[in-house]
Amino acid sequence: MASSNTAGAPVPQAPAIGPSVAPGQSVTVVVPATTANLGPGYDCLGLALGLHDTLTVTTTAETGVHVDIEGEGAGCLPTDSSHLVARTILARWSDAGAAPAGLRLQARNVIPHGRGLGSSAAAIVSALTAADALLPATLRRAITDREPIFAAAARLEGHPDNVAPAVFGALTLSMQDDSGSTSTRLSLDERIVPVVAVPDIELSTRTARSLLPDSVPHATAAANGARVGLLVHALAADPSLLLPATEDRLHQGYRAPAMPASAELIERLRAAGHAAVVSGAGPTVLVLAASEDEARRVADIVAAAPGDGAGTTGVSWRVLMPGVDRVGARLEGH
Repeated sequence: MASSNTAGAPVPQAPAIGPSVAPGQSVTVVVPATTANLGPGYDCLGLALGLHDTLTVTTTAETGVHVDIEGEGAGCLPTDSSHLVARTILARWSDAGAAPAGLRLQARNVIPHGRGLGSSAAAIVSALTAADALLPATLRRAITDREPIFAAAARLEGHPDNVAPAVFGALTLSMQDDSGSTSTRLSLDERIVPVVAVPDIELSTRTARSLLPDSVPHATAAANGARVGLLVHALAADPSLLLPATEDRLHQGYRAPAMPASAELIERLRAAGHAAVVSGAGPTVLVLAASEDEARRVADIVAAAPGDGAGTTGVSWRVLMPGVDRVGARLEGH
């Protein structure tokens, strides 16, 4: 599978001169959390997790937008047309040339925000999926055609590594150049058990990216590239290689000062032989365990990490074993 878009460009805005979006419709979309990079696969590797946000969109005859939020983001995210999901839906309808209806959004958010688990990618993907399903039949894309959703979502998000697994599920390899973004699903060994340790602190992706240098030595890039190749093989066929394959040279070291507790936990887990990395931009820690037994040992190590004001970090951790989502974004009601 492959699709293209212009990286970093805004979604085109076309005058709403076509048919109106009909009021009285309702659609529910479920989208998985994602973890990106997986160590050395910076901005290219992503994995969908069995942790989901659910969005129900209802079109109304009334003008305006109303958003109800349960779970993550409740009480702090906007509840009007400035909400990311609402903005994305309205932009998609404008792009299609459709006159909008009023909107009521019910967002049941489980994916933690600001933790490196793809919450913004999930919001964009859910919005685009719902927007397409609610368009008039003459403007609607096939619900099974996920390529345009990926293209539009990657353009909005700015990089495709979280977007791709949110759309397609499972393990994805994405690339981005001047002509746009492409993504391919990869094989994933069924023995692999993702474990995520979610801290009680946040870190914005913008802050994490600002810590990276503009260039790295050729030797560093070559060493990291070799590990990406090894990681693809380890994920597909030989989980025993996950520890050396997840060694990163490009980004984690530069970001460590912004998330010292995460860096400390990763060091402790890797010293014990576990493939621990930063999830996305952090500060969540991801471990790619090779078995259920290993996953339980990882959970024990995290439970023993300093927290609740003890030790030097003062960070508390919540351990999740969400499994892998192999389906991606899907409609549950329309």
